[in-house]
Amino acid sequence: MLPWLLCALLGVLVLALLGKVCALTRSMEEICDQLADRLAGDTNNLLTLSTRDPHARRLAARLNVQLRLLRQQRRRYLNGDRELKEAVTNLSHDLRTPLTALCGYLDLLDRQETSPAVARYLDQIRSRAEAMKALTEEIFRYSLLAARESWDWEDVTLNQVLEESLLAHYGALTQRGITPQLDLTEVPVHRRLDRKAVSRVLANLLSNALKYSAGDLRVALTPAGEITFSNTAPGLTPVMVGRLFDRFYTVETGRTATGLGLAIAKLLTEAMGGTIQADYRGETLTLTLRFPPAEEKAAPRAVPGGGGVE
Repeated sequence: MLPWLLCALLGVLVLALLGKVCALTRSMEEICDQLADRLAGDTNNLLTLSTRDPHARRLAARLNVQLRLLRQQRRRYLNGDRELKEAVTNLSHDLRTPLTALCGYLDLLDRQETSPAVARYLDQIRSRAEAMKALTEEIFRYSLLAARESWDWEDVTLNQVLEESLLAHYGALTQRGITPQLDLTEVPVHRRLDRKAVSRVLANLLSNALKYSAGDLRVALTPAGEITFSNTAPGLTPVMVGRLFDRFYTVETGRTATGLGLAIAKLLTEAMGGTIQADYRGETLTLTLRFPPAEEKAAPRAVPGGGGVE
């Protein structure tokens, strides 16, 4: 009789432990699912559990404390980021007026009789003033891109947009002695994108090729929606290429560059759900732009603080 009682007691204990394990497993799954949801969205909801297990509820309570702190830090960051963007926009806008006036006075000085030395100094001043003006314009445009919240989504044929961009830059490429080698698929590549944003991205990539190419350019478009720009750039290094998409970064050969062209391209590409990357092998720089079809990419995300195009 005693062995049967012991077996029954052991069975009850096993069932109780299994029930406890199942309850804890369910609690952990609830915590994981809710935590992922709370971190992914901007919500004030906290973690809630269906179980009354004190250990699981204590864990949820501590996680809720961290969620509140994270939410406060996120609000401070967003407010500071928004204020910084507004300050940069206002500052760049305010700088445009005096710089325009400075360039106007330089034009007036050019009409006066000056010595060769003075003319040389005026050329240097004009060069620096024009560089400052270009930088101010790019900062202003970048600020506008990072502040816009709406996008004009439409069906875009990448073949057509790429061809239009190449034609728009044909004169500049010819002046540099560059004859692009094209390998464009004849299969129409349709994507749902912002047409103006795509054109801006392609224009910035072609401008980059104009600055750093040693005289060649190869452009390819695959049916999968991958666009590549390749050119010989002997003055670069892998470290430089790794920083090409950083804001305000320019390499030694780009003295007149603002360092915002590729940063803007990355900003817009990622906001539309695409990817962009740089690769450097054998003195050849390759910029790869990918726009996967809608079913293969996540929903287009907003640029931090907003995003847009002119």
